[in-house]
Amino acid sequence: MPFDEARYVREVLDPARAAGAPPEDLLVRYALGRDLADVGDTVRAVRQCWRRQRGQLKFRRLVDRLEADHARLAPVFDAAAGGDLGPLRGALAEAGARDRARLEEARRRLDDAAGRLRMVTPEVADGIARSTGCDLEPLARELGIAVGAPEALPAVSPYAAYDRVRDALDTLGVRHLAAFVLGEAGPYRVLRPAGLPLAAVEADWRRRTRGPWTTAADTLLTALRSDPAALIRYDLVTRLRERVREHPYDDTLLRHAVDDLGLDAAEARRLVFAVRQETGVAGGPLARLRELADAGEIHAAADLAATLTGLDGPGAELAAEIRARLAAAEALRDKALAARDSDEAWLALADALRRVPDLPGAADLQRRLAPLPAEDVTATADDASVVVTWRPSRSKAGEISYEILRNGVPIDGGEPFRVTDPAPPVDEPVVYGVVARRGAAAARVTTAPPVTVRPEVADVHVRAGDGVVTGRWTRPPLAAGVVVTRDGTPIEIDGDGFADRRVRNGTGYVYLVKAVYSGGVTTAGVRARATPHARPVPVETFTVEPAPDGQVLLRCAPPPAGHVEFRLLETAPPWPYGTTVSLAEVRATGRALAVLPAPDGHLVRAGSGVLLAVTVAGDLATIGGAREHVNLTPPRSVTVERLGRTVHVGLDWPADVPEVEVVVNGTATLVSAASYRAQGGIRVDVAEDEPVTVEVVPTALVGGVRLRGPGLSRSLEAATPVRYDLSRTGPFWRRRLVVEVDAERPVSVARLALVLRPGRVEPLSEDQGTVLAEWTEVRTPARFEIAAPRRAKPYWLKCFAPGVELVGPPVRRLKVGS
Repeated sequence: MPFDEARYVREVLDPARAAGAPPEDLLVRYALGRDLADVGDTVRAVRQCWRRQRGQLKFRRLVDRLEADHARLAPVFDAAAGGDLGPLRGALAEAGARDRARLEEARRRLDDAAGRLRMVTPEVADGIARSTGCDLEPLARELGIAVGAPEALPAVSPYAAYDRVRDALDTLGVRHLAAFVLGEAGPYRVLRPAGLPLAAVEADWRRRTRGPWTTAADTLLTALRSDPAALIRYDLVTRLRERVREHPYDDTLLRHAVDDLGLDAAEARRLVFAVRQETGVAGGPLARLRELADAGEIHAAADLAATLTGLDGPGAELAAEIRARLAAAEALRDKALAARDSDEAWLALADALRRVPDLPGAADLQRRLAPLPAEDVTATADDASVVVTWRPSRSKAGEISYEILRNGVPIDGGEPFRVTDPAPPVDEPVVYGVVARRGAAAARVTTAPPVTVRPEVADVHVRAGDGVVTGRWTRPPLAAGVVVTRDGTPIEIDGDGFADRRVRNGTGYVYLVKAVYSGGVTTAGVRARATPHARPVPVETFTVEPAPDGQVLLRCAPPPAGHVEFRLLETAPPWPYGTTVSLAEVRATGRALAVLPAPDGHLVRAGSGVLLAVTVAGDLATIGGAREHVNLTPPRSVTVERLGRTVHVGLDWPADVPEVEVVVNGTATLVSAASYRAQGGIRVDVAEDEPVTVEVVPTALVGGVRLRGPGLSRSLEAATPVRYDLSRTGPFWRRRLVVEVDAERPVSVARLALVLRPGRVEPLSEDQGTVLAEWTEVRTPARFEIAAPRRAKPYWLKCFAPGVELVGPPVRRLKVGS
């Protein structure tokens, strides 16, 4: 499979960059298959991908690490490319062991971090994933651990007199606000409560006898009117925080939340986890001061610090820092008010707001600082549209945007510093302007000189015929009319067209078509060229002959004017012979054949279909003769082999050819593709001492006529087969092996070798056994004797003679032993 770089970047490099480490699995790192096929080519493609991706900053560190690690693995991959996969398999095993060890470490660390609550924050999970290079999502599912951010818990009570709420609950003997509203049964879901029955609770307490208990209930109902869900949640979180100060174990704290407070088990686990993630919850004015400072409300924090007395230690330092930040921001605001340059003022206010985001009036003042205007606005008519360009504002501070106006009305924008108005008013002056904006402030509008849009005529088509040129067009909707000239001479028009008959064949003309608008103003016009020609004379007949390399030669008489084109159609042409039509109409039908001029015709490469000759002159085409053509491709190769008295013919069967004609020594035989495949080739009986000439010609029957294409020929010289026999003579303790060689007529054999091959497999060549004896310049008939071999049975004995058709005895004489 070819290397897919986009998929490799998506599935390997991107996850590795996110994990901060290359994949340990070498099969993944180098995009290798399990069968380790094409190791050398794949590793080269992967490293080329590394080098290309290193150009991106996000992959540079990862690729450097990959290349450094590859230096260690290079000998392993060199050996694998050379065919030795042993070192690579060993490296894969080591990498697998390291990967399993890292996975086990990640599992242990994740399990330890989750503890009894079975929850961890995304930051903790990411840290474990980065340090181990493992994907923790499947591990978390396996261990039943939830990875998520802790719930956002309230740090300040939504009701200022929360202490009175606690006293009222103690008076009523109710364990918490959720029990007061929802009843003592539980379990309570307080993270996102819905449908709190406050009205029913209030009605119930109104029906009771008045006393200290109803006073406590009134206190609680008053506190719950503002934000009941937030107050109930704060009450329960506060009770959990109080228990956390006793440093209980997670399971103890979870048991307290479920059993004592009555929370829903799932919400209890989330609340305990969120409380555990807090670094501590402080209270009082100092905590509020820190909260305001952390939230960026420096001005409000300064007001609060001014009311606090007796601050010392960290509190005094925090108050001093707040006052210093406020003073620096106010100085920057004053600098902005005194600045004459809007950019300088904007930057000073931006610095002030970074120090004190809630600095009074600073943000509004910054939004009102307009930038410098856009420059060099131009508007250029482009047929039916207008292109507006400009140079940007010289202001560098803040984010500058631009608004484009047409006659004072905004239009849609486009590319930076370039806008195309696709539908401007036609035949009237239009003024375009550009306004530079920064925030809510706008610079003065910069306008371009007025521009008038007058579209040209559209869809201009000019055709040349025999002694006539015709034209047509589409007039713009608001144009008053159209004028046409031929080389400066006015041409009479009829509606949206003309027919100019004052032309001569063979002469080229230039026509200019202009749109006319109010006041007689004309456009620059659209130019079109045309050269009329006499009607082309059709080509009556043409011949088709085979040519080398799968081409055909087309012959026809050249027409008196114009030139001939040949097209290949699937069916008969839709026009009768001799019809003259437009060249565009002809070229929209069938397929043009690329013509290579030849001394005696036109060489083309054509498939099966209908060949059509077309005479072309200018924009006219006359339909000529057509004839059906069958593409009979010759076979690419033919092999001829003599097997005794049988000649075997094999060929690479040509595509789309139903039959071939096989001519052997002048005798022709038709062979179909199915018959060829069924018989595994073509077999013909020929005398062994007779030379053979074989020709294979593709053929097909079309319209009752058999067509033949170009063929291929092969020849074999006459061959006299040489026969040999093996026999044994003499007593068994002195057995002799006799080799007898003979032929129908005397034949000289340059070399004859007797070969022995142990086992049951027949030797097919001399090098598949041991040569027992060899003889040179053997003249038939001949007889040789050698000592019979003393070898363990079974074994084969066989003779070989290069360049000679050697016919051996029956197998029982060649195979010794069973």
